Parts: sequence; C-alpha cells; structure tokens
Amino acid sequence: MTVRIAVIGAGLMGADHAKIIAEDLPGAQLQIVCDMDVARAQGLADRYGAVDVAIHPDSVIARDDVDAVIVASPDFTHTPLSLACIKAGKRVLCEKPLSQLPDECLAVMAAEQASGAKHVMLGFMRRYDQSYIEMKQALVGGTLGRALMMHNFHRNVETPAADFTGAMAITNSAPHEFDVVRHVLGTEYASITAFQPQRSDALVAPVIMVLETTDGHLVTIEINNNAAYGYDVRGELVGESGTIATNTVAYSRTDMKLSSSTRYETDWRGRYHAAYVRQNRDFQAFVETGKFPDIASDCWDGYCAATVAQAGVEALVSGMKTQVEMAPKPEFYA
Repeated sequence: MTVRIAVIGAGLMGADHAKIIAEDLPGAQLQIVCDMDVARAQGLADRYGAVDVAIHPDSVIARDDVDAVIVASPDFTHTPLSLACIKAGKRVLCEKPLSQLPDECLAVMAAEQASGAKHVMLGFMRRYDQSYIEMKQALVGGTLGRALMMHNFHRNVETPAADFTGAMAITNSAPHEFDVVRHVLGTEYASITAFQPQRSDALVAPVIMVLETTDGHLVTIEINNNAAYGYDVRGELVGESGTIATNTVAYSRTDMKLSSSTRYETDWRGRYHAAYVRQNRDFQAFVETGKFPDIASDCWDGYCAATVAQAGVEALVSGMKTQVEMAPKPEFYA
C-alpha cells in the first residue's frame, strides 16, 4: 500500500514535511502540495516529486487520490481544515496549535467523537525527541523515585515579528512545553502564574511561568524569545532519588585561541529533525492501520495546551495565580 499524502502549506514547515515524505517515509507518496502561492507550491512539488499542486485546501482534502493530509498552513486554518478531514474520513497530522481557543478545540473533539474514530494527530513532536523519551522512561522505570519538579526553558534568537508580545510567548511558544511536561509527568495542570522581568529596550521580555499539577508537582517554564545567542531548549526532571536533564545537541566542538566553543542552531528544525521523522513515520502507520500511535498527541492534548495557555495569559495580565479549569476528559480520549 502506498500512502498518498497531501501537504497543505508550502512554507518552512510544509517544506520540511514534504522533504520527510519524499526521503524518509518508504511507502509514502507526496501526492499534492497545496498553497495559495501556486509558484511556491510548484517549486516544492518539483523539488520532492509531488504528483500535483493545488490552491484550494478543501478540494484537496476531498480528492479520491489523497489518503491523508498534513496541515502546515497558518494557525487560523488548523481548526477548519481538521474538521474538513474528519468529515472526509481522512487522517490528518495537524501542526500545533489545533486552535488557540479552547472552545474551537472542543468543537473538533465533538466532531471526531461523532465520527466514531480518531482522525487528528497533533504535531507536538517533542514527544518523539530522544531526550524526552529517555526522561519519561527514567520516570516510569522508577530510577528517579517520585517526580517533584520539572524545569524547562525555551529560548529563540529573536522574535519572529516586531509586535510579538508576552502573551504570544505563552500562546505561540510555550505550548510545546505545556504538552511535553504533561506527557512526561503523566498529569494535568491545576494552576499557573506568569511573570516578566523588565528589559532595557523595547523588545519583549522573557516570560517565566510556575505551574502546579494536579499530582502536586511544581513546573517552571521560561520562554525567552529574544535570547540573542541561539535556539536553545532544555529540560530537567527532578525526582526524589535523582535528576535527568536533556542535553544540547552539538555534533562538533572547535578548540582554538585558548578557548573552546560549540554552535547553537538558529531555529527548531535542525534540533528536532529526528523527532519530526519519527512523528511522521508514526502518522504513516496510523493511516495504514487506523491505530492511533501510543505517544502521539490527540485533540484532547491540543485542548489542554490551549486551556493552560489561556489561563497563562490571564495570569500574566492579572499578576495573580490562575486556576486551570478544563472540561471533563471524554472516555474517547482515555
């Protein structure tokens, strides 16, 4: 069986997904590249051997020669395109967020439950990164004892836009941390507080969050979108018997002039390429078998990320601890 995959969105993420389909997924075919910019779509299709190009995503989803869809288009399209895939009975790998609005996530969940089967796999690829895999294994295996705390920071060279805000750091950048912490600890959030230090310039300052889980863990998350020195994401899990931390990936070191140095990535794509490949292979297996992958994120996980982000923005504005109030988890997502 050849899985014919359409990629919607020919930007950075769409191009990376197209490359993975073409080079790392035996048994998969890049069927269609869809983008409003037809020249950009055609260029990507030519580079990776797509069968066709298109500009209308809804018509692509409905095509008989498309078995599955990867949504890598702008955030505001994720909910309607996921709903269209559910209606068409096709599996979709949707880049995060499912939506930044919890109510929209609930609407997708309702449609998926009404269909009787899972269709949406959400692109929280950190779950597939080897460092977090080993971190969860250490916790589940009992070598760390009971988990107490998890410390995380997420630093970018600079913000993607001049009008980027602290609230956007919570809604756009932090969801990867929100999700992978839930995944590693196997818990939900109870409350969140959020703070910002003061910079000497007009750039958006880091956002520091402290979260309490329903199982009594403390979680710290730093989002620094103007760290200047490079892309740097790390995490440390503290247990009663020891700790485990992620390592910065560096394939080489330069020694010269009485100093030693390593390089940072400019963005996330190199750092998490292997995780994306693992994720997309699991998506291919999901399409082929109908079995939802064990560690993948689903619509419930998208809803949880949106809900804690919404509470985080409220906490940042108010300066007060804010409760994370979620709907009951449906048995469908248990």
